[in-house]
Amino acid sequence: MPGYVEGLFSLHGRVALVTGGSSGIGAAIATALARAGADVVLVARREPPLLETVAALRRAGCQAAHVQADLGVRAEVFRAADEAVAVFGEPDIVVHAAGVNLRPPLTELTPADWDRTLAVNLDAAFLLGQRFGPAMAARGWGRIINVGSQQSIRAFGNSGGYGVSKAGVLALTRSQAEAWSAQGVRCNAIVPGFVRTPLTEAVMNDPEREHALAARTMVGRNGEPGDFAGVSVFLASDAADYVTGQAIFVDGGFSVT
Repeated sequence: MPGYVEGLFSLHGRVALVTGGSSGIGAAIATALARAGADVVLVARREPPLLETVAALRRAGCQAAHVQADLGVRAEVFRAADEAVAVFGEPDIVVHAAGVNLRPPLTELTPADWDRTLAVNLDAAFLLGQRFGPAMAARGWGRIINVGSQQSIRAFGNSGGYGVSKAGVLALTRSQAEAWSAQGVRCNAIVPGFVRTPLTEAVMNDPEREHALAARTMVGRNGEPGDFAGVSVFLASDAADYVTGQAIFVDGGFSVT
């Protein structure tokens, strides 16, 4: 029945902050949360796609705003958090989907590459959790959703610092769940397969590599950003009240072949 389903999955009255919300998986998650009823603030580095995504959400009748920030700079993370709160109030849902994908061979990985990768992919997730997790716990309800990677669990394709950062994302998610689950905050990670996004453009533009990756899945195709709508609404909703500390693989079976 519609009333039952809406009760499980509706996000009306919730506020969500989504990093990396200007494109790719982050934009798809932000769109899903907004269409499920949440007021959404998107945070990303590039302002033009932020404006485009927010405009599209508003045309769809959603409440949406943006904050432009470089999440590889700690001061920018703190500023973005404060500016996001000023729009709709303290978030009930925090999604960290922002990431950089610097993956030269490990022997060519520079300290600057390492620092940038860890700062955006892992440090920002930690800082946002520290900023918002305790307040969620004090209110007795919250959701933290971090986006991992296949490199979270295996090394391939020059994993380098990227793999380290994404493995850390899963460990951080478990730590956040341990810290705040008893106070009503559910902390989980989404682990994509290979998805057509700006970060994977080089791979997806190589037909041979794209076909090989699709053939490795159980469903026979690579992912699209829209594949993350349902799982993000589920993890953000009351339906996921007994789900915490988990890594949910949304990869067409890639990780188990």
